Amino acid sequence: MTRIRTVLIANRGEIAVRVARACAEAGIRSVAVYADQDVDALHVRVADAAIALEGTTAAETYLDIPSLLAAATASGADAVHPGYGFLSERADFARAVEDAGLTWIGPTPASIESLGDKASARRIAIAAGAPVVPGIDRPLADAAEAVAFAREHGLPVVVKAAFGGGGRGMRVARTLEEVPEAFAAATREAVAAFGRGECLVERFLEHPRHVEVQVLGDGRGGVVVVGDRDCSLQRRGQKLLEEAPAPQLDDAQRARIHAAARAVCSAVDYRGAGTVELLLARDGTLAFLEVNARLQVEHPVTEAVTGVDLVREQLRIAEGLGPSFTATPAPRGHAIELRVNAEDPGRGFLPSPGRIEALRVPGGPGVRWDAGVEAGDRVEAAFDSLIAKLVVHAPDRDAALARLRRALGELEVVGVPTTAAFARAVLDEPAFATATFAASTQWVEAEVMPRIEPQLRASPVPSAALRRIAIEVDGRRVVLGLPDAVLAAASGGGAAGLALDDAGVDAAALEAPAPGTLVRWLVDDGATVVEGERVAVLDAMKMETPVVAHRAGTLARAIAEGATVAAGAAIARIA
Repeated sequence: MTRIRTVLIANRGEIAVRVARACAEAGIRSVAVYADQDVDALHVRVADAAIALEGTTAAETYLDIPSLLAAATASGADAVHPGYGFLSERADFARAVEDAGLTWIGPTPASIESLGDKASARRIAIAAGAPVVPGIDRPLADAAEAVAFAREHGLPVVVKAAFGGGGRGMRVARTLEEVPEAFAAATREAVAAFGRGECLVERFLEHPRHVEVQVLGDGRGGVVVVGDRDCSLQRRGQKLLEEAPAPQLDDAQRARIHAAARAVCSAVDYRGAGTVELLLARDGTLAFLEVNARLQVEHPVTEAVTGVDLVREQLRIAEGLGPSFTATPAPRGHAIELRVNAEDPGRGFLPSPGRIEALRVPGGPGVRWDAGVEAGDRVEAAFDSLIAKLVVHAPDRDAALARLRRALGELEVVGVPTTAAFARAVLDEPAFATATFAASTQWVEAEVMPRIEPQLRASPVPSAALRRIAIEVDGRRVVLGLPDAVLAAASGGGAAGLALDDAGVDAAALEAPAPGTLVRWLVDDGATVVEGERVAVLDAMKMETPVVAHRAGTLARAIAEGATVAAGAAIARIA
């Protein structure tokens, strides 16, 4: 048995807060890490200690393995919890942690390699007897290979990142002409989110449900199924609302998906918490999708109906004790989770970073609020848009829906648009709210989004980057990281250098819909465009967002590919 005393949390936001709280309850010291703009973030305030990673991008900070290992050494940590996203499914990070003599709170590097690679996971699933759809069991060489697959097996197809998850690096093509761009977009997004661009292709099931199984493995072939969830309410392949147990599953279907999940994870001697994801078509066809070798964003709904603390179980398994139970717990009641993202559903779920000016959190019986922010905090443009998770638990699904409706009535977020507007709309949809539950993974975009009104845009906030200054204290060199605003005030600069343009609105200006990086121009400089035409692609909060022409005319580019822009900044003029 390995006794864990100090955990470095290699993540940020809501999940870092969640892990720090679990550590506190277990009597374990927690250490946060932070990018410059997260210097005063909630996860930093909640942890027992915090170490700066000295950078502003994910690549410089939460994806930088040497910096994270250095932080672990500096803080005296003897274990690392990766959370979800970032490096949580990177075998090289897990191996580097173990090579440094630290305890990795997660699956073994070998399991991450075999399951994190979707091609390898697919082969394991086939060997374990899990159902699959037609696909290529290795990364694609190029877009032409994806086109050839579509010609042979038919449309639609899905191109998706071989390494990673969370809906990023995934594109659906319904015509042969769309396949090359789907490959290019999925590759770009995979590189931005996971640092690797390899992609797979599979037949795409139209209008399926997304069902997943939560497991815990002891690392020696023993796997216990904790429960199942439905995560069908998605946009662009990313989940918005999840519930447990999955509704409208009969006993045979439930037994089959549980058995498939157990078999796949037992085949690799899975250790810790993981999730096996499957698609369920309307005709009852089941298809293995992937294994997320980490904790899921939606793990609280399973915790609510089973009484299992999955993070505490992760800590226990990492210490060599194995899960605290061996049989699937009988679910008690029903739980629903809403991801409260800083996005505007009325504008196609456009990412909307900014400052949370005011926040009223719902409470009462059966309500849980897992957040990474408080009132006054910023939602940073460089990172994920998730700000909190609203979880409700009640005796049955109808009661849970009523409780969610009540909790949403209490929730108030001022300063940034949120997906709460989506939830309020979806609760009025019979396809979701009735006992028959007819929602699918494409239902939100096809049926709900067109009826949601846009919200007020978030106001721009100043950069939170730090400027580092070396000073001497008692003969020792110390580096201070200070926000630019503090330095400006100290130097008497105030708002010097700022200028306002009083010339009025430029009707020809094509504005960036969100802050981010322009990753690709889709039309040439000087091209003639029509209103509504896609002209560029913006990487905003780790998601690709199209920029469309606001009017017809001749486009003149104002910035180059790779440039960083603020929301509302002119990226081109259409004359």
